[in-house]
Amino acid sequence: MLNQRQILKSLDIGLIIREARKTQNLTQEDLSGLTGLGRRFIGDLESGKETAQVGKTIQVLSALGISLTASWQWNE
Repeated sequence: MLNQRQILKSLDIGLIIREARKTQNLTQEDLSGLTGLGRRFIGDLESGKETAQVGKTIQVLSALGISLTASWQWNE
């Protein structure tokens, strides 16, 4: 099943991560272990902390099986 959502702010990413983690019956601690990132980082990311590092965020998304796609609305 393909799910798509528009991401307009950091909280949108956090909510997607939280939902995916819970759907997979993972705790923040479990996800921390899977990614090698701290549990605090996972919590901050899920809360929409705007200073979360992009590389680490993509690492978490990948561990949950989530990919990002970009699109633009301007004409060439």
